[in-house]
Amino acid sequence: MGPTAILYPIFAMFLLVSVVLLRMRSMRFAAVRRREMPVAYYQAFQDATEPAPLRVVARHFANLFEMPVLFYVTAIIIYVTRQTTPWLVACAWAYVALRYVHTWVHLGRNDVLVRFSVYFASFAVLVVMWATLLVQLVRV
Repeated sequence: MGPTAILYPIFAMFLLVSVVLLRMRSMRFAAVRRREMPVAYYQAFQDATEPAPLRVVARHFANLFEMPVLFYVTAIIIYVTRQTTPWLVACAWAYVALRYVHTWVHLGRNDVLVRFSVYFASFAVLVVMWATLLVQLVRV
């Protein structure tokens, strides 16, 4: 397995972020067209409240720049230190898959218990990745 195998899950996360961004954009444009939101609101994001579905997608988009940042850092460290293993690549893909499921749940039926369970499962995979990386680096 080549060291670049750990980078492909990063591209998959970029695709997820892009899809959520495009959904948020289309929902915001539609809200302005339907006069549900004043266009002035988007100048400073004040003096109005977005409808709940828009708030959910905006919050989810912001969430994709929180915990996933730790995933990106881990994957890049794995690549730079040449610690790519089939186990870590599998963990990276598992993390990405769980983030896709989290997005599907959050932007779909938004079942909070399922959403939190998937979110914490993705966090557990991230912990495993960090721990595995640490052990591998200490062994070197």
